[in-house]
Amino acid sequence: MRGFLAAVMCLCLCLVLFLCPLYSCALPPPCDREIYCYGDILRQVQTAKLFDDDKHFVDMKLKSAPDIILTAFHNLTHGDLNSVPPAVLRDFLHKYFDEPGKEFAPWSPPDWHDKPQFLAGIADAELRSWAEKLHHLWKSLGRKISSDALAHPEQYSQIFTPHPFVVPGGRFRELYYWDSYWVINGLLLSEMTDTARGMILNFIHLINRYGFIPNGARVYYERRSQPPFLSLMVESYYQTTNDTDFLRTALPALEQEYLFWMRNRSVAVEVKGNKHVLNRFDVQVGLPRPESYSDDLELAEGLTEGKQRLWKELHSGAESGWDFSSRWFVDGLGNNNGSLKDTRTSLLIPTDLNALLCRNERTLAHFYRTLGNESEAARYDKAVSARQEAIEAVLWDEKRGVWLDYSLVTNTSHPAFYPTNLAPVWADCYSQPSMGQKALHYLQTSGGLAFPNGVPTSLVDSGQQWDYPNAWPPLQHILIQGLSSLPSQEARELGFDLAQRWIRTNWLAYIKYEAMFEKVIKKRFIMCLGFGWTNGVALQLLSQYGDRLTSGSFTSCLSISVSVALLCSAQTLFL
Repeated sequence: MRGFLAAVMCLCLCLVLFLCPLYSCALPPPCDREIYCYGDILRQVQTAKLFDDDKHFVDMKLKSAPDIILTAFHNLTHGDLNSVPPAVLRDFLHKYFDEPGKEFAPWSPPDWHDKPQFLAGIADAELRSWAEKLHHLWKSLGRKISSDALAHPEQYSQIFTPHPFVVPGGRFRELYYWDSYWVINGLLLSEMTDTARGMILNFIHLINRYGFIPNGARVYYERRSQPPFLSLMVESYYQTTNDTDFLRTALPALEQEYLFWMRNRSVAVEVKGNKHVLNRFDVQVGLPRPESYSDDLELAEGLTEGKQRLWKELHSGAESGWDFSSRWFVDGLGNNNGSLKDTRTSLLIPTDLNALLCRNERTLAHFYRTLGNESEAARYDKAVSARQEAIEAVLWDEKRGVWLDYSLVTNTSHPAFYPTNLAPVWADCYSQPSMGQKALHYLQTSGGLAFPNGVPTSLVDSGQQWDYPNAWPPLQHILIQGLSSLPSQEARELGFDLAQRWIRTNWLAYIKYEAMFEKVIKKRFIMCLGFGWTNGVALQLLSQYGDRLTSGSFTSCLSISVSVALLCSAQTLFL
Protein backbone atom coordinates (compact mmCIF):
# COMPACT_ATOMS: atom_id res chain seq x y z
CA MET A 1 0.00 0.00 0.00
CA ARG A 2 2.81 2.38 0.93
CA GLY A 3 4.51 1.71 -2.41
CA PHE A 4 1.25 2.36 -4.28
CA LEU A 5 0.80 5.74 -2.56
CA ALA A 6 4.37 6.71 -3.40
CA ALA A 7 3.77 5.84 -7.04
CA VAL A 8 0.57 7.93 -7.12
CA MET A 9 2.38 10.92 -5.60
CA CYS A 10 5.16 10.60 -8.16
CA LEU A 11 2.64 10.39 -11.00
CA CYS A 12 0.89 13.54 -9.78
CA LEU A 13 4.15 15.43 -9.68
CA CYS A 14 4.98 14.33 -13.23
CA LEU A 15 1.60 15.53 -14.49
CA VAL A 16 2.29 18.95 -13.03
CA LEU A 17 5.74 19.14 -14.62
CA PHE A 18 4.45 19.41 -18.16
CA LEU A 19 7.33 21.44 -19.61
CA CYS A 20 8.63 18.49 -21.58
CA PRO A 21 6.97 15.19 -22.45
CA LEU A 22 10.22 13.43 -21.62
CA TYR A 23 10.01 14.34 -17.90
CA SER A 24 9.98 11.38 -15.58
CA CYS A 25 9.66 10.99 -11.84
CA ALA A 26 13.40 10.53 -11.46
CA LEU A 27 14.32 14.02 -10.33
CA PRO A 28 12.28 16.61 -8.39
CA PRO A 29 11.87 20.34 -9.17
CA PRO A 30 14.09 22.94 -7.46
CA CYS A 31 11.46 23.29 -4.72
CA ASP A 32 7.86 22.25 -4.11
CA ARG A 33 6.45 25.76 -4.55
CA GLU A 34 4.55 26.09 -7.81
CA ILE A 35 4.88 29.58 -9.33
CA TYR A 36 8.43 29.99 -8.00
CA CYS A 37 9.90 26.61 -9.00
CA TYR A 38 7.76 24.96 -11.67
CA GLY A 39 4.48 25.28 -13.51
CA ASP A 40 2.87 27.29 -16.27
CA ILE A 41 3.15 30.76 -14.71
CA LEU A 42 6.90 30.35 -14.32
CA ARG A 43 7.27 29.00 -17.85
CA GLN A 44 5.13 31.67 -19.50
CA VAL A 45 6.69 34.63 -17.68
CA GLN A 46 10.29 33.54 -18.07
CA THR A 47 10.03 32.52 -21.73
CA ALA A 48 8.29 35.83 -22.52
CA LYS A 49 11.45 37.55 -21.17
CA LEU A 50 9.54 40.39 -19.56
CA PHE A 51 12.60 41.24 -17.46
CA ASP A 52 16.28 41.55 -18.27
CA ASP A 53 17.06 39.07 -15.50
CA ASP A 54 15.01 35.91 -14.85
CA LYS A 55 15.78 36.30 -11.15
CA HIS A 56 13.55 39.39 -11.03
CA PHE A 57 10.33 37.42 -11.43
CA VAL A 58 11.11 34.71 -8.88
CA ASP A 59 12.00 37.39 -6.32
CA MET A 60 8.61 39.09 -6.67
CA LYS A 61 6.07 38.94 -3.85
CA LEU A 62 2.63 37.42 -4.35
CA LYS A 63 -0.19 39.85 -3.54
CA SER A 64 -2.59 36.97 -2.86
CA ALA A 65 -2.40 33.37 -1.73
CA PRO A 66 -0.78 31.04 -4.29
CA ASP A 67 -3.97 29.07 -4.99
CA ILE A 68 -5.84 32.28 -5.82
CA ILE A 69 -3.14 33.32 -8.29
CA LEU A 70 -2.97 29.85 -9.84
CA THR A 71 -6.73 29.82 -10.30
CA ALA A 72 -6.68 33.32 -11.80
CA PHE A 73 -4.00 32.29 -14.28
CA HIS A 74 -5.93 29.16 -15.24
CA ASN A 75 -9.02 31.29 -15.87
CA LEU A 76 -6.90 33.70 -17.88
CA THR A 77 -5.63 30.95 -20.17
CA HIS A 78 -8.82 28.84 -20.06
CA GLY A 79 -6.55 25.83 -19.65
CA ASP A 80 -4.80 26.56 -22.95
CA LEU A 81 -1.07 26.07 -22.45
CA ASN A 82 -0.10 28.14 -25.50
CA SER A 83 1.76 31.38 -24.93
CA VAL A 84 -0.06 34.27 -23.31
CA PRO A 85 0.66 37.63 -25.01
CA PRO A 86 3.34 39.66 -23.17
CA ALA A 87 0.97 42.60 -22.60
CA VAL A 88 -1.53 40.28 -20.90
CA LEU A 89 1.24 38.77 -18.78
CA ARG A 90 2.39 42.22 -17.69
CA ASP A 91 -1.15 43.15 -16.62
CA PHE A 92 -1.43 39.86 -14.74
CA LEU A 93 1.85 40.45 -12.91
CA HIS A 94 0.87 44.00 -12.04
CA LYS A 95 -2.37 42.74 -10.50
CA TYR A 96 -1.02 39.78 -8.58
CA PHE A 97 2.68 40.48 -7.86
CA ASP A 98 4.76 43.16 -6.13
CA GLU A 99 8.25 44.17 -7.17
CA PRO A 100 11.24 42.53 -5.39
CA GLY A 101 12.27 44.14 -2.12
CA LYS A 102 8.97 43.91 -0.22
CA GLU A 103 10.49 41.11 1.86
CA PHE A 104 12.83 43.51 3.67
CA ALA A 105 12.34 46.05 6.45
CA PRO A 106 14.66 49.05 6.95
CA TRP A 107 17.71 48.15 9.04
CA SER A 108 21.14 49.53 9.78
CA PRO A 109 23.66 47.47 11.78
CA PRO A 110 23.60 48.81 15.36
CA ASP A 111 27.09 47.47 16.07
CA TRP A 112 28.68 49.55 13.30
CA HIS A 113 30.97 52.31 14.55
CA ASP A 114 33.66 54.59 13.17
CA LYS A 115 37.36 53.80 13.24
CA PRO A 116 37.71 50.08 13.96
CA GLN A 117 41.16 49.24 15.27
CA PHE A 118 42.53 47.51 12.15
CA LEU A 119 42.51 50.81 10.25
CA ALA A 120 45.40 52.08 12.35
CA GLY A 121 47.62 49.28 11.01
CA ILE A 122 47.36 50.45 7.38
CA ALA A 123 50.43 52.58 6.69
CA ASP A 124 49.46 54.01 3.30
CA ALA A 125 47.15 57.00 3.84
CA GLU A 126 45.26 56.46 0.56
CA LEU A 127 44.61 52.79 1.33
CA ARG A 128 43.63 53.61 4.91
CA SER A 129 41.08 56.12 3.66
CA TRP A 130 39.77 53.55 1.18
CA ALA A 131 39.49 50.88 3.89
CA GLU A 132 37.43 53.30 5.96
CA LYS A 133 35.05 53.75 3.02
CA LEU A 134 34.78 49.97 2.61
CA HIS A 135 33.95 49.76 6.30
CA HIS A 136 31.10 52.23 5.66
CA LEU A 137 29.67 49.98 2.92
CA TRP A 138 28.45 47.43 5.46
CA LYS A 139 25.64 49.81 6.40
CA SER A 140 24.30 49.93 2.84
CA LEU A 141 24.44 46.12 2.47
CA GLY A 142 22.55 45.30 5.68
CA ARG A 143 19.11 43.67 5.42
CA LYS A 144 16.37 42.52 7.78
CA ILE A 145 13.44 40.34 6.76
CA SER A 146 10.04 41.99 7.27
CA SER A 147 7.42 40.79 9.72
CA ASP A 148 5.02 40.22 6.80
CA ALA A 149 7.46 37.76 5.19
CA LEU A 150 7.46 35.86 8.49
CA ALA A 151 3.67 35.95 8.80
CA HIS A 152 2.96 35.01 5.15
CA PRO A 153 5.89 32.89 3.88
CA GLU A 154 3.73 31.40 1.12
CA GLN A 155 3.69 34.80 -0.61
CA TYR A 156 7.47 35.13 -0.79
CA SER A 157 10.34 33.22 -2.34
CA GLN A 158 12.49 34.59 0.50
CA ILE A 159 13.34 31.98 3.15
CA PHE A 160 12.91 33.53 6.56
CA THR A 161 15.97 33.80 8.79
CA PRO A 162 15.60 35.32 12.26
CA HIS A 163 18.58 37.69 12.31
CA PRO A 164 19.62 40.62 10.09
CA PHE A 165 22.44 39.98 7.63
CA VAL A 166 24.73 41.48 5.00
CA VAL A 167 24.03 40.69 1.34
CA PRO A 168 26.50 40.55 -1.56
CA GLY A 169 24.80 43.42 -3.42
CA GLY A 170 23.12 44.14 -6.75
CA ARG A 171 20.79 41.40 -7.96
CA PHE A 172 21.99 39.25 -5.07
CA ARG A 173 19.59 40.80 -2.57
CA GLU A 174 19.35 37.85 -0.16
CA LEU A 175 21.65 35.94 2.18
CA TYR A 176 24.14 33.71 0.31
CA TYR A 177 26.18 30.88 1.70
CA TRP A 178 29.84 30.82 0.70
CA ASP A 179 29.98 34.58 0.04
CA SER A 180 29.27 35.05 3.73
CA TYR A 181 32.58 33.56 4.86
CA TRP A 182 34.48 36.54 3.48
CA VAL A 183 31.72 38.93 4.52
CA ILE A 184 31.85 37.67 8.11
CA ASN A 185 35.65 37.93 8.21
CA GLY A 186 35.30 41.53 7.06
CA LEU A 187 32.61 42.23 9.65
CA LEU A 188 34.82 40.86 12.40
CA LEU A 189 37.64 43.18 11.33
CA SER A 190 35.07 46.00 11.44
CA GLU A 191 34.29 44.91 15.04
CA MET A 192 30.70 44.07 14.09
CA THR A 193 30.61 40.85 16.09
CA ASP A 194 26.86 40.96 16.74
CA THR A 195 26.06 41.12 13.03
CA ALA A 196 28.54 38.33 12.30
CA ARG A 197 27.07 36.21 15.09
CA GLY A 198 23.55 36.76 13.76
CA MET A 199 24.55 35.63 10.29
CA ILE A 200 26.06 32.43 11.68
CA LEU A 201 22.89 31.83 13.69
CA ASN A 202 20.89 32.26 10.47
CA PHE A 203 22.92 29.47 8.88
CA ILE A 204 22.37 27.27 11.93
CA HIS A 205 18.64 28.02 11.58
CA LEU A 206 18.76 26.86 7.94
CA ILE A 207 20.57 23.65 8.90
CA ASN A 208 17.95 22.94 11.54
CA ARG A 209 15.24 23.41 8.91
CA TYR A 210 16.79 21.70 5.88
CA GLY A 211 19.61 19.55 7.20
CA PHE A 212 22.08 21.63 5.19
CA ILE A 213 22.56 25.23 4.08
CA PRO A 214 20.91 26.17 0.77
CA ASN A 215 22.82 28.10 -1.89
CA GLY A 216 20.95 31.22 -0.75
CA ALA A 217 17.88 32.18 1.23
CA ARG A 218 15.34 31.65 -1.56
CA VAL A 219 13.03 28.68 -1.98
CA TYR A 220 14.33 28.08 -5.49
CA TYR A 221 17.75 27.36 -3.98
CA GLU A 222 16.56 24.90 -1.36
CA ARG A 223 17.71 21.69 -3.07
CA ARG A 224 21.29 22.77 -3.65
CA SER A 225 24.00 24.06 -1.34
CA GLN A 226 27.35 25.80 -1.85
CA PRO A 227 30.90 25.04 -0.63
CA PRO A 228 30.51 24.33 3.11
CA PHE A 229 32.25 27.20 4.88
CA LEU A 230 30.14 27.39 8.06
CA SER A 231 32.74 25.65 10.25
CA LEU A 232 35.30 28.22 9.15
CA MET A 233 32.86 31.07 9.86
CA VAL A 234 32.45 29.73 13.39
CA GLU A 235 36.23 29.39 13.65
CA SER A 236 36.71 33.03 12.67
CA TYR A 237 34.08 34.13 15.20
CA TYR A 238 35.61 32.01 17.96
CA GLN A 239 39.12 33.29 17.26
CA THR A 240 37.78 36.84 17.61
CA THR A 241 35.56 36.37 20.67
CA ASN A 242 36.85 33.24 22.44
CA ASP A 243 33.17 32.46 23.09
CA THR A 244 33.11 28.76 24.00
CA ASP A 245 29.38 28.86 24.77
CA PHE A 246 28.70 29.88 21.18
CA LEU A 247 31.03 27.11 19.99
CA ARG A 248 29.00 24.63 22.00
CA THR A 249 25.76 26.02 20.51
CA ALA A 250 27.05 25.76 16.94
CA LEU A 251 28.61 22.29 17.05
CA PRO A 252 25.44 20.17 16.57
CA ALA A 253 24.61 22.09 13.39
CA LEU A 254 28.20 21.80 12.11
CA GLU A 255 28.04 18.07 12.71
CA GLN A 256 24.72 17.83 10.86
CA GLU A 257 26.06 19.74 7.87
CA TYR A 258 29.15 17.55 7.72
CA LEU A 259 26.96 14.45 7.73
CA PHE A 260 24.88 15.90 4.88
CA TRP A 261 27.96 16.24 2.69
CA MET A 262 29.24 12.77 3.57
CA ARG A 263 25.86 11.08 3.01
CA ASN A 264 24.67 12.99 -0.06
CA ARG A 265 27.76 14.32 -1.85
CA SER A 266 30.37 11.57 -1.42
CA VAL A 267 31.66 8.95 -3.82
CA ALA A 268 34.04 5.99 -3.48
CA VAL A 269 37.02 5.92 -5.82
CA GLU A 270 39.35 2.97 -6.28
CA VAL A 271 43.00 3.68 -7.02
CA LYS A 272 45.65 0.93 -7.11
CA GLY A 273 43.30 -1.48 -5.39
CA ASN A 274 42.46 0.85 -2.53
CA LYS A 275 39.08 2.53 -2.07
CA HIS A 276 38.90 6.15 -1.00
CA VAL A 277 35.88 8.32 -0.18
CA LEU A 278 35.91 11.85 -1.53
CA ASN A 279 33.26 14.48 -2.23
CA ARG A 280 31.68 16.15 -5.24
CA PHE A 281 28.85 18.52 -6.15
CA ASP A 282 25.79 16.51 -7.13
CA VAL A 283 22.33 18.12 -7.04
CA GLN A 284 19.33 15.92 -7.75
CA VAL A 285 17.06 18.39 -9.55
CA GLY A 286 15.67 17.85 -13.03
CA LEU A 287 14.21 21.22 -14.13
CA PRO A 288 15.73 24.56 -15.17
CA ARG A 289 17.01 26.87 -12.46
CA PRO A 290 14.11 29.30 -11.83
CA GLU A 291 16.47 32.29 -11.50
CA SER A 292 18.06 31.43 -14.89
CA TYR A 293 15.07 29.67 -16.39
CA SER A 294 15.13 30.92 -19.97
CA ASP A 295 18.91 30.38 -20.26
CA ASP A 296 18.63 26.78 -19.10
CA LEU A 297 15.63 26.11 -21.33
CA GLU A 298 17.38 27.54 -24.38
CA LEU A 299 20.57 25.61 -23.64
CA ALA A 300 18.60 22.36 -23.72
CA GLU A 301 16.98 23.14 -27.09
CA GLY A 302 17.75 20.51 -29.68
CA LEU A 303 18.40 17.78 -27.12
CA THR A 304 16.16 14.83 -27.88
CA GLU A 305 17.21 13.26 -24.61
CA GLY A 306 19.32 14.24 -21.67
CA LYS A 307 17.53 17.50 -20.76
CA GLN A 308 17.06 16.39 -17.18
CA ARG A 309 20.71 15.40 -16.96
CA LEU A 310 21.85 18.76 -18.31
CA TRP A 311 19.66 20.68 -15.84
CA LYS A 312 20.87 18.46 -13.00
CA GLU A 313 24.47 19.25 -13.91
CA LEU A 314 23.75 22.98 -14.16
CA HIS A 315 22.31 22.89 -10.65
CA SER A 316 25.42 21.00 -9.54
CA GLY A 317 27.64 23.61 -11.18
CA ALA A 318 25.72 26.32 -9.35
CA GLU A 319 26.25 24.42 -6.10
CA SER A 320 30.00 24.56 -6.71
CA GLY A 321 29.88 28.37 -6.77
CA TRP A 322 31.61 28.22 -10.17
CA ASP A 323 28.60 28.85 -12.37
CA PHE A 324 29.90 28.34 -14.92
CA SER A 325 33.30 27.19 -16.07
CA SER A 326 35.08 25.02 -18.62
CA ARG A 327 36.31 23.24 -15.51
CA TRP A 328 33.03 21.29 -15.53
CA PHE A 329 32.98 20.46 -19.27
CA VAL A 330 33.18 16.77 -20.16
CA ASP A 331 32.72 15.90 -23.82
CA GLY A 332 31.41 12.67 -25.31
CA LEU A 333 34.85 11.06 -25.07
CA GLY A 334 35.19 11.95 -21.41
CA ASN A 335 37.72 14.70 -22.06
CA ASN A 336 37.76 18.16 -20.47
CA ASN A 337 36.43 19.86 -23.63
CA GLY A 338 33.20 21.15 -25.06
CA SER A 339 30.77 23.93 -24.22
CA LEU A 340 28.26 24.81 -21.52
CA LYS A 341 25.97 22.10 -22.87
CA ASP A 342 28.69 19.60 -21.89
CA THR A 343 28.60 20.59 -18.20
CA ARG A 344 29.05 17.44 -16.10
CA THR A 345 29.92 18.80 -12.68
CA SER A 346 28.95 15.65 -10.78
CA LEU A 347 31.44 13.56 -12.78
CA LEU A 348 34.41 15.41 -11.30
CA ILE A 349 36.03 15.28 -7.88
CA PRO A 350 37.12 18.87 -7.17
CA THR A 351 40.36 19.67 -5.35
CA ASP A 352 38.94 22.70 -3.53
CA LEU A 353 35.82 21.00 -2.16
CA ASN A 354 37.88 18.18 -0.70
CA ALA A 355 40.53 20.54 0.65
CA LEU A 356 37.73 22.53 2.31
CA LEU A 357 36.21 19.42 3.87
CA CYS A 358 39.64 18.39 5.10
CA ARG A 359 39.98 21.76 6.78
CA ASN A 360 36.45 21.39 8.18
CA GLU A 361 37.35 18.02 9.68
CA ARG A 362 40.46 19.46 11.30
CA THR A 363 38.45 22.43 12.58
CA LEU A 364 35.77 20.17 14.07
CA ALA A 365 38.45 18.10 15.80
CA HIS A 366 39.83 21.32 17.30
CA PHE A 367 36.37 22.45 18.41
CA TYR A 368 35.63 19.17 20.18
CA ARG A 369 39.05 19.19 21.81
CA THR A 370 38.50 22.77 22.99
CA LEU A 371 35.26 21.68 24.64
CA GLY A 372 36.93 18.68 26.28
CA ASN A 373 35.38 15.96 24.11
CA GLU A 374 38.48 13.97 23.22
CA SER A 375 36.63 10.97 21.75
CA GLU A 376 34.84 13.12 19.16
CA ALA A 377 38.05 15.01 18.45
CA ALA A 378 39.82 11.71 17.78
CA ARG A 379 37.03 10.70 15.38
CA TYR A 380 37.63 13.81 13.31
CA ASP A 381 41.40 13.32 13.53
CA LYS A 382 40.83 9.98 11.81
CA ALA A 383 38.63 11.68 9.20
CA VAL A 384 41.44 14.16 8.46
CA SER A 385 43.95 11.32 8.05
CA ALA A 386 41.60 9.41 5.74
CA ARG A 387 40.84 12.55 3.71
CA GLN A 388 44.52 13.44 3.37
CA GLU A 389 45.35 9.92 2.25
CA ALA A 390 42.50 10.02 -0.29
CA ILE A 391 43.52 13.44 -1.63
CA GLU A 392 47.09 12.30 -2.12
CA ALA A 393 46.08 9.00 -3.72
CA VAL A 394 43.46 10.43 -6.08
CA LEU A 395 44.18 14.15 -6.61
CA TRP A 396 47.95 14.57 -6.18
CA ASP A 397 49.88 14.54 -9.48
CA GLU A 398 53.51 13.86 -8.68
CA LYS A 399 54.72 14.66 -12.19
CA ARG A 400 53.16 18.14 -12.19
CA GLY A 401 53.71 18.68 -8.50
CA VAL A 402 50.17 19.79 -7.70
CA TRP A 403 46.65 18.55 -6.95
CA LEU A 404 44.23 18.20 -9.86
CA ASP A 405 40.51 17.57 -10.31
CA TYR A 406 39.76 13.90 -10.97
CA SER A 407 37.39 12.57 -13.64
CA LEU A 408 35.04 9.76 -12.68
CA VAL A 409 34.57 9.08 -16.41
CA THR A 410 38.18 8.42 -17.42
CA ASN A 411 39.60 7.81 -13.92
CA THR A 412 42.33 10.30 -14.69
CA SER A 413 43.24 13.83 -13.64
CA HIS A 414 42.28 16.96 -15.56
CA PRO A 415 45.55 18.85 -16.09
CA ALA A 416 44.05 22.35 -16.57
CA PHE A 417 45.26 25.24 -14.41
CA TYR A 418 43.00 26.69 -11.73
CA PRO A 419 44.06 28.64 -8.63
CA THR A 420 42.18 26.00 -6.63
CA ASN A 421 44.74 23.39 -7.67
CA LEU A 422 46.66 24.77 -4.68
CA ALA A 423 43.67 24.63 -2.28
CA PRO A 424 45.24 21.80 -0.20
CA VAL A 425 48.07 24.23 0.65
CA TRP A 426 45.47 26.70 2.00
CA ALA A 427 43.77 23.87 3.90
CA ASP A 428 47.07 22.45 5.20
CA CYS A 429 45.93 19.08 3.92
CA TYR A 430 49.14 17.40 2.74
CA SER A 431 51.63 15.09 4.42
CA GLN A 432 55.01 16.02 2.95
CA PRO A 433 56.50 19.54 3.21
CA SER A 434 57.99 19.04 -0.24
CA MET A 435 54.46 19.04 -1.70
CA GLY A 436 54.03 22.68 -0.75
CA GLN A 437 57.30 23.62 -2.44
CA LYS A 438 56.40 21.62 -5.55
CA ALA A 439 53.01 23.36 -5.69
CA LEU A 440 54.79 26.72 -5.49
CA HIS A 441 56.98 25.76 -8.45
CA TYR A 442 53.88 24.59 -10.35
CA LEU A 443 52.24 27.97 -9.81
CA GLN A 444 55.36 29.84 -10.91
CA THR A 445 55.51 27.91 -14.20
CA SER A 446 51.74 27.63 -14.81
CA GLY A 447 51.26 30.90 -16.68
CA GLY A 448 48.74 32.01 -14.06
CA LEU A 449 51.01 34.70 -12.63
CA ALA A 450 51.46 36.62 -15.88
CA PHE A 451 48.62 39.07 -15.22
CA PRO A 452 48.91 42.38 -13.37
CA ASN A 453 45.39 42.47 -11.93
CA GLY A 454 45.06 39.07 -10.28
CA VAL A 455 45.36 35.36 -11.01
CA PRO A 456 42.72 34.35 -13.58
CA THR A 457 40.24 31.63 -12.73
CA SER A 458 41.59 29.50 -15.58
CA LEU A 459 43.65 29.92 -18.73
CA VAL A 460 40.75 28.90 -20.98
CA ASP A 461 38.76 31.68 -22.65
CA SER A 462 35.44 29.83 -22.84
CA GLY A 463 33.19 32.86 -22.44
CA GLN A 464 32.04 31.56 -19.03
CA GLN A 465 32.44 33.86 -16.04
CA TRP A 466 34.49 31.38 -14.00
CA ASP A 467 37.20 31.21 -16.67
CA TYR A 468 39.89 33.40 -18.21
CA PRO A 469 40.26 36.34 -18.00
CA ASN A 470 38.11 36.79 -14.88
CA ALA A 471 39.69 36.94 -11.44
CA TRP A 472 37.52 36.32 -8.39
CA PRO A 473 38.12 37.61 -4.83
CA PRO A 474 37.70 34.30 -2.94
CA LEU A 475 40.17 32.50 -5.22
CA GLN A 476 42.73 35.29 -4.78
CA HIS A 477 42.35 35.09 -1.02
CA ILE A 478 42.62 31.29 -0.82
CA LEU A 479 45.75 31.36 -2.99
CA ILE A 480 47.36 34.21 -1.05
CA GLN A 481 46.59 32.64 2.32
CA GLY A 482 47.98 29.33 1.16
CA LEU A 483 51.22 30.90 -0.01
CA SER A 484 51.56 32.89 3.21
CA SER A 485 51.29 29.65 5.21
CA LEU A 486 54.30 28.01 3.55
CA PRO A 487 57.67 28.18 5.35
CA SER A 488 59.41 29.38 2.20
CA GLN A 489 60.21 33.11 2.12
CA GLU A 490 59.84 32.92 -1.65
CA ALA A 491 56.25 31.68 -1.27
CA ARG A 492 55.39 34.35 1.27
CA GLU A 493 56.78 37.12 -0.90
CA LEU A 494 54.75 35.82 -3.84
CA GLY A 495 51.66 35.89 -1.59
CA PHE A 496 52.39 39.52 -0.74
CA ASP A 497 52.96 40.40 -4.41
CA LEU A 498 49.58 38.91 -5.34
CA ALA A 499 47.95 40.81 -2.48
CA GLN A 500 49.57 44.03 -3.70
CA ARG A 501 48.28 43.46 -7.24
CA TRP A 502 44.77 42.71 -6.04
CA ILE A 503 44.55 45.62 -3.64
CA ARG A 504 45.87 48.13 -6.15
CA THR A 505 43.49 46.85 -8.83
CA ASN A 506 40.45 47.19 -6.57
CA TRP A 507 41.60 50.50 -5.17
CA LEU A 508 41.94 51.90 -8.70
CA ALA A 509 38.42 50.77 -9.56
CA TYR A 510 37.07 52.36 -6.41
CA ILE A 511 38.89 55.64 -7.04
CA LYS A 512 37.43 55.81 -10.53
CA TYR A 513 33.85 54.67 -9.80
CA GLU A 514 33.40 54.82 -6.00
CA ALA A 515 32.09 51.26 -5.92
CA MET A 516 33.24 47.71 -5.31
CA PHE A 517 32.53 44.86 -7.70
CA GLU A 518 32.01 41.13 -7.84
CA LYS A 519 35.05 40.22 -9.94
CA VAL A 520 37.81 41.62 -12.14
CA ILE A 521 37.58 41.13 -15.91
CA LYS A 522 39.48 42.41 -18.91
CA LYS A 523 37.54 44.88 -21.01
CA ARG A 524 34.61 46.50 -19.26
CA PHE A 525 32.49 46.53 -16.19
CA ILE A 526 28.85 47.08 -15.40
CA MET A 527 28.22 49.42 -12.50
CA CYS A 528 26.68 48.01 -9.33
CA LEU A 529 26.78 48.73 -5.62
CA GLY A 530 28.44 46.08 -3.45
CA PHE A 531 30.17 43.79 -3.23
CA GLY A 532 30.18 41.70 -0.07
CA TRP A 533 33.00 39.23 -0.56
CA THR A 534 35.12 41.72 -2.49
CA ASN A 535 34.93 44.09 0.47
CA GLY A 536 35.72 41.28 2.90
CA VAL A 537 38.76 40.07 0.96
CA ALA A 538 40.09 43.62 0.56
CA LEU A 539 39.73 44.34 4.27
CA GLN A 540 41.45 41.08 5.19
CA LEU A 541 44.42 41.77 2.91
CA LEU A 542 44.64 45.36 4.12
CA SER A 543 44.70 44.07 7.69
CA GLN A 544 47.22 41.31 6.99
CA TYR A 545 49.66 43.36 4.90
CA GLY A 546 48.68 46.90 5.88
CA ASP A 547 52.21 47.84 6.97
CA ARG A 548 53.57 47.05 3.48
CA LEU A 549 50.82 47.60 0.90
CA THR A 550 51.01 50.78 -1.16
CA SER A 551 48.54 52.54 -3.39
CA GLY A 552 51.27 53.86 -5.70
CA SER A 553 50.73 57.07 -7.60
CA PHE A 554 47.37 57.49 -9.30
CA THR A 555 49.13 58.11 -12.61
CA SER A 556 51.00 54.83 -12.50
CA CYS A 557 47.86 52.98 -11.53
CA LEU A 558 46.09 54.23 -14.62
CA SER A 559 48.44 52.14 -16.73
CA ILE A 560 46.92 49.01 -15.23
CA SER A 561 44.41 47.50 -17.66
CA VAL A 562 41.59 46.64 -15.31
CA SER A 563 37.87 46.41 -15.31
CA VAL A 564 35.32 44.86 -13.08
CA ALA A 565 31.92 43.28 -13.64
CA LEU A 566 28.66 42.47 -11.99
CA LEU A 567 25.64 41.60 -14.10
CA CYS A 568 23.04 43.72 -12.36
CA SER A 569 22.62 46.90 -14.36
CA ALA A 570 22.48 48.04 -17.94
CA GLN A 571 25.00 50.82 -17.40
CA THR A 572 28.32 49.80 -18.98
CA LEU A 573 31.44 51.73 -18.02
CA PHE A 574 35.01 51.59 -19.29
CA LEU A 575 38.44 52.14 -17.80
